[in-house]
Parts: sequence; C-alpha cells; structure tokens
Amino acid sequence: MIMIDNSTLVSLHKNLEGELQFDTLTKSLYATDASVYRRIPLAVAFPKSIRDLKKIILFAAKYNLGLIPRTAGTSLAGQCVGDGIVVDVSKYFTKIRSVDKVKKTVTVQPGVIRDDLNRFLKSYGLFFGPNTSTSNRCMIGGMIGNNSSGTTSIQYGVTRDKVVAMQIILSDGSEVTFSELSKNDFELKKNLNTLEGEIYKQIYTELSPKEVQKQVLTHFPKPEIHRRNTGYAIDELIDSDIFSDTTTPFNMCKLLSGSEGTLAFTTQVTLQLDDLPPKESLMIAAHFTSIDDCMKAVVPVMKHSLFTCEMMDKTILDCTKNNIEQLKNRFFIVDDPEAILMLELRANDITSLQEQEQKLLKTLVDSGLSYANPILKGSEIDQALELRKAGLGLLGNIIGDKKAVACIEDTAVAISDLADYIAEFTDLMKAYDQQTVYYAHAGAGEIHLRPILDLKKSDDVSLFKKITDDVAVLVKKYQGSMSGEHGDGIVRAEYIPFMIGEENYKILQRIKNTFDPNCVFNPGKIINAYPMDQQLRYETDRKEPEINTILDFTDSLGILRATEKCNGSGDCRKSVEAGGTMCPSYRVTKNEKDTTRGRANTLREFLTNNTQPNKFNTKELKDVFDLCLSCKGCSSECPSNVDIATLKAEFEYQYQKENGTSLRTKIFANSNTLNNLGRIAPKITNFFFKNKLTSRILKTTLGIAKKRDMPLLSKQSLRSWCDQNIKKVQPQNPVKTVYFFIDEFTNHLDAEIGIDAIELLTRLNYEVKVVTHKESGRTFISKGILEKAKILANHNIEIFKDLITAQTPLIGLEPSAILTFRDEYHRLADDKEKADTIAKHTFLIDEFLNAEIKKGNISSNQFTTEGKTIKLHGHCHQKALSGVDHTFMALNLPQNYKVTIIPSGCCGMAGSFGYEKEHYDISMQIGEQTLFPAVRKAPESTTIAAVGTSCRHQIKDGTNRLALHPVTILKKALLH
Repeated sequence: MIMIDNSTLVSLHKNLEGELQFDTLTKSLYATDASVYRRIPLAVAFPKSIRDLKKIILFAAKYNLGLIPRTAGTSLAGQCVGDGIVVDVSKYFTKIRSVDKVKKTVTVQPGVIRDDLNRFLKSYGLFFGPNTSTSNRCMIGGMIGNNSSGTTSIQYGVTRDKVVAMQIILSDGSEVTFSELSKNDFELKKNLNTLEGEIYKQIYTELSPKEVQKQVLTHFPKPEIHRRNTGYAIDELIDSDIFSDTTTPFNMCKLLSGSEGTLAFTTQVTLQLDDLPPKESLMIAAHFTSIDDCMKAVVPVMKHSLFTCEMMDKTILDCTKNNIEQLKNRFFIVDDPEAILMLELRANDITSLQEQEQKLLKTLVDSGLSYANPILKGSEIDQALELRKAGLGLLGNIIGDKKAVACIEDTAVAISDLADYIAEFTDLMKAYDQQTVYYAHAGAGEIHLRPILDLKKSDDVSLFKKITDDVAVLVKKYQGSMSGEHGDGIVRAEYIPFMIGEENYKILQRIKNTFDPNCVFNPGKIINAYPMDQQLRYETDRKEPEINTILDFTDSLGILRATEKCNGSGDCRKSVEAGGTMCPSYRVTKNEKDTTRGRANTLREFLTNNTQPNKFNTKELKDVFDLCLSCKGCSSECPSNVDIATLKAEFEYQYQKENGTSLRTKIFANSNTLNNLGRIAPKITNFFFKNKLTSRILKTTLGIAKKRDMPLLSKQSLRSWCDQNIKKVQPQNPVKTVYFFIDEFTNHLDAEIGIDAIELLTRLNYEVKVVTHKESGRTFISKGILEKAKILANHNIEIFKDLITAQTPLIGLEPSAILTFRDEYHRLADDKEKADTIAKHTFLIDEFLNAEIKKGNISSNQFTTEGKTIKLHGHCHQKALSGVDHTFMALNLPQNYKVTIIPSGCCGMAGSFGYEKEHYDISMQIGEQTLFPAVRKAPESTTIAAVGTSCRHQIKDGTNRLALHPVTILKKALLH
C-alpha cells in the first residue's frame, strides 16, 4: 500500500457524489463485522452512483489499495474487514429496479434487504427463496458474495441457483453484464479485445482439459452437497454446455456467486424468483435427549418433503431463557432437550397437509429417537423460526470472555454422512475438552458447530487454529465443504489449497489474477489468504482495563464485557417494515454509528484502547451516543441483550465528570423540582409556557425546538388530589390492596390520568394506598446524573422494602418511571436483594389489570357494551420490559371494543430528546415512519390510545390528534 495523506483522501471525497469518511469514529465502526477479526480501514466510502464506484476502483488501483465491499456487515468469516477502503453500498444502492412477472425475475441493487424484497414481491405472488437467519437486515449483494443459503435451501436452493444476471465493474473500471451465454455468444466474448474477453479466454483455457475437469470434480466437495462454497465455483462452470455434455448454458454469475467481492464489484443483479410457498403449513418440533439421536433422525425425516429441517441444541435453547423477546418463543419446548429438530411441512390444502403430518409423525415414532413431537401451527411456526433465527445473536449471551467462536461453523457434508461426521466431530471436541454448540441446517447436511474459546488468551487462539486444522482434515475425509454458506473470508481461506488440492488452487489464483491483476478487490480473502489466527478483535494476553462505574455491571462481569456481548450480528440494522423498535435513529439516518452494534463497538474500542485516565472522555463516544433515544429496544430485541440505554447513562455520567453539565441538561434532569416550584403559581407558570413571546424566549435560551408545545402543569397535582380525596374513594370490601406510585410526570403534567387510574382501581374494588416517596429518578438516569439517581433509588427502596409483596404490589402509570424499579434500580441500589424483591412485585397498571382479568377478579360485565374502535401505540420501555399485550387485553375487556396495536416502533419523542432543537427533525422523522401515518389514517371516530406521556405529546405535535391513556378509556367505560 502506498502511503496516502489526508489531502489525497479529501480530494477523492470532493470528486464523489457520495461520501468518503476517514475520521477515527468511522474507521473504528468499520474495523469489525460479525467475525472475530479487527482491521482498521484507511477510509470508508458511501458511493451514490456507478460513476462513484469507478472513481473509487481506479483510485484504489493507482494507490495499490484494497477495496472491501460491504452491505449489512454480518459476515462471520471476516469478509468485510480490511486495511484499504471499505465500500458500503447499504445506504444508497437500495433500489428495486423492475419485476418481470412472466419470467418471474426481479432486478435489484446490491443494498436491497432480503425481507424487504420479499415484502415487495408478495403482491406478485413471488418471492426470493434463500432465507438466512439475518434476512431482516442482510442484503442481496452480501448474499451473492457468500452464496447464502439459509433455512429454505432444501426446497429452494442457494443464492447461486437464483442469480440470472449481474452488472459489475471490473478492475479496469469497465462495466460488464454477466448472464447466460449460448456457445456462439461465449465464442464472441472470448474474442473481445478487452479485460472481459481476457476473462472468458482464461476460463476456457483453464477448464477445457478433461484431466483438469476430472481433477476438479475429484477434489471439490461432493456435488450432492448443495451448500459448497470452498474457493471459486469452477465446478459449477464445468457443469455447463461449454465444458460438458449438458444443456445447461454457461453463466459467469455462477463463479461470482460466493466470490466474496474478490473478482469484481456488483452494481445490479437480476434474480430468479419462485411462486410463494403453499399456503397451509405446520411444524413438528422433534425433541431429543442426545445430539447423536438428533443426527440419526435426519436421514429418515428428510425422505419427506420438508420445507425446513433446522436444529437447535441445549446451549442455544438455554440462552433463550435470558432474552426477554425470545423467552416468549420457547412455549413449545418440552422439558429440557439436548436438541430439537424443527420440521416444517407445507401443502395447498389441509387434507394433504394432514396426510404428510401423519406420515412424518409415524417416521419419528417408528425411529424411537425423539421423546416429544409437539405440533405448531399458524403464528406459532413464526415464533419457532424466530427462536431459531436468533441463535447467532443469542450466543453473545454467554457471560465472560469465553464465546462460541465462528471458525468451523460452516462445514457441510452429504446428509448420508452427517451422523457419522458429527459423531467423529464430537469425539474430536472431547479430545480438546470442548463443549461445542450445535445448531442450524441439519436437512442440508450443515450443522453450525462452534467451539467455546477465549480469544483474549494466546492458548485459546492456538486452540482456535488447531481445532480448525483438525476439522479441515475431518471434512476432507468425507469430501465435504469447509465453507457451506458463510464463505471462506479470512477464517477459512487458508484451508482452500488443502481442501481442493494445490493444482486446483492454482487455477483459482490464475483466475483471480486475470480478473484483478492488482489485487484491488477484497485482498486476503479466498486467494493469498490472511492468516486466520492474526489481527483478531482482541489483543491476546492483555491486561484487562479496570473501569470503575457507578452503575453495577457485575451481571456481565463489568461494563467492557457488557459491550463485548455484541457479536456484530447486526439485528439492529433491520428496517422499519421488519417491526420492532431497535434502532429508531438508525432507521432514519441509515448510519452505522446509530445502530446498537455501532455504539457497542465504539464503546468497546475506546474503553479498550483509549489511554486517557477517563476512557469515556472522547468526542467519538459523544457523537455515537448523541442520537440514542434510550428507547430500551435493544435490551430485549438484541439477541445478545446489549442494553445501550444503560451504557449511554454510564457514558453521560463519566463524560460529564470531565466536561461539566449543561444548563439544559440540568433543567431537564431537575424538571420535577422545577415543576414543584411552578406549582406555587401554576397559572402563571402555564402562561409563560403558552405565551408566544415568553415561550420563545424560554425555548431559545434552553435550546428547545421552536415548533414544540411546552408541557403544561395540571390544575392540581396528583399528590394534592390524593391528600384530599383518596380516602373518600376506597371500596368497602376490596379484592386486594395495591400501592400506587405517583411518578413525577403524572403528578405534575398528567394528574387527571392519575385520578382516572385511582378511580378505575377503586371502582373495580381495589384498595389503593399512596405513601410519601421520591420521584423515580428517570430524568436523572436519562441525563447521566447518576449520583442523584442512586440517592433516589436507595430512598425509594427503603420506603417500599417492607410494603411491597405479592399480596400488596406496587403499581404505576408511566412506563419509563415505574419500570426503573425493574431495570435500573438493580444497578443503582446498595441493597440489591431488597431492590430485586420489590422489582418482582412492581407492575405497570396495564400488567396488573390483565393479571386480575385472568384471575377472574375483573370481568367484562363491569363495563359498557357500547362499541368503540381503538388504535393503540405502545411505549418503548413497555415493549422492552413488559409488553403491549397487557394493554391490548385490558382494552379489549369491554365486549364491543375493537382494539388494534399500531405496529410502530419508537414514537420519536423519548422524553427530552424530541424537545432538543438539534434532535427535533429526526424525532419527527421517526414518528413519520409508522406512527403518524397510522394515526392520520384513522377516522376521527377512532380513539387513539398511548401509554406514555411523551408518546401522547408526540402524537399531538405530529398529527394534531389527542391520544388518551388506556386507563382513561377504561374508566369512561365503567358502568358504575
């Protein structure tokens, strides 16, 4: 690489329609993917056009740089890391160009997300078959680079089977289209006096000799293994009418699929589609007491026409117990299996499906291998598949430095060899004293096998290499594929010569040299490989940084290991249409720094490598946390449970120790105290907030968005009302006694809702007690003023420790306030035992009502029979720590109430975030993604319900519609 100064990079940036970034933060963000490797790039490019790509390619050739193509960055083998320029096409190359309904093809740019594509294609009755576990964020370009397969390959094949045509840029900057060629067309291509012509001539020269063809077919993986991706697919090219006695036309796309961007740069792809799968489906989840029994069952069950045959082992199943989101999806697990096989059947009619079901059940029963075979239908299948898809990320839940490492996880063998191969593999792992993780594509002969290693230790790095060495020998024994669907990358590329033979490898080298003589495209991958045990994410045998925090991270063995739980799987990059909350700001900006992964990786980078006494004191960390809304979506939706909101709170606290706290931050954090002062003269306070002149002065002084309405004080505080009225409204013979937490938001801003809640509870025959307590501390937590938050937490724990039990629970209205008892208080409290006891019996009012409905203590005959249509928006903290279903069930209690949940993520307000002038625009853009359009579309007669105070304000500001709290709706619905 020629040394390049910043002025040269600035010059390139100015010549691009897109961007070239080479700041420390961006380079840190792109130094890793989902693999174990870390390489700091020279720069990161975000091209907007083919012109940009050509300029970047020619620049790289001139300065002898590598170009590393990247889409979602979920590669497990290190394909997306390198020392040159990372070229990220995920931001701008995202268009679906056209659909041909007759040919059943679609033409797309490489940055189109697989699931988004299929949502688009659904109205055509078509879909793109290959289905990876990362399908809600992985992109077509990456799928082609890896020749991805996924759960559906046993029916629909692999990505290579679906690529009809590719528009690419070669290393000399020329644009070329690869597609099927007749023999005559192939001859014409050979005779071109261009780089394209040289490529066709080289391919013909290399693969024409019969002895070469025999050599390739002898040493490449068995052809019946459809997941074979070791090196370049020259065996696929041989199986064409140019080289063999076959009718299959030659298509260079076969070679580029699985080439990991090492041969050319893809700009557009045409894909072959399939008809949508048969509409009727069911899944049998066969349970096994051993891995061996599970593997033995694969051959007999695969004699059936399965659409899915996926495996999960006990290690991953146990990880699901610690994830809020996936815990819901474990409903079908019987006892404690060592492994399960998820067997999906499909048919166009129920009768045919039932016949298949009985035959498959008979096979399982006759085998005597499984001990339970629960049958799943409808949405239950989706839940089970989500459980399976979360497997990769869930492995990050293993606490400590030992992790399930990707190195041998992509091996594939013929199905008939699978049981024997796994048995030998297990014996090999026992010799290394290894407990291995087993999961994934049993029906395709590919089990993702992962040893559990600590790659911070040189001994385990040596073991990393030795295990991979030995497994390569075992795979070759069965003529399997070392790389099934995850690619060679860095981790397996050095094994290609051994796996396919030196002579075949030399063919690959010559092909690479013809395509890319200056080795511009993704160097170190497939050809002339980087060493697989060097430049890992962690420095070996280092002294772990000692980082003192005010929040307690002992559940992750410290804050650094809490960040290291992120394994790069990229679940946080899913699109709005994929559902969920995580990550609201990324969904607007499409910038990696605004993902959970980006924030965790940056924090890890600086906590590890920053030499300052206060490792948090960096501009880069301030930038990366700036657009985090602390929505808590990642705490439940991230399979690895990376809780960025909590990490941000600690960062803000540490950063402010060095840089001070702004006036605006102090005012937002102390809003409860200021509201108490405002209560001295509430009418005057509200006048200042409402009056155009005075409110403009306040907003300008404090940096509040001019378009925001300031929240007004209620006529009377909730606590004042309680002092005067709560004894008057108590029932005579209560069903139960509850303690009501008067949070700081309801007390001053939404007292009417608090009154509604208390009156609802008492009229439903519950005694409501209110005691003197402190505010929740939410505003201080959000703003990183954690010493104050800790005082408040300890005070409230002391107050409630002897009051709150299963018989006398604590109930609250505002999710961000009451749920601190279940979340941050554990990290803040001095007495964690008491904090945890209170947490077990603390509920949102929605949760409490739903539980009482289930117990029969509340019934629909207590409510009106009049009809009402309600659209419900859930609060982010509620979704992460509780669940919107509780509110949904409570609102559905009146017989003729029809409630639908708006499939919205974060509303965009997030407490003070949406009030801050620099965040206003992005706040409203977040609201515009799903929530605002859904509210506007609803007829005026439809009631909009929202649990959070911020959500209701955001809905008002964004749509001019008034949203009601569910307790207000239910109180109005009471009959007496």
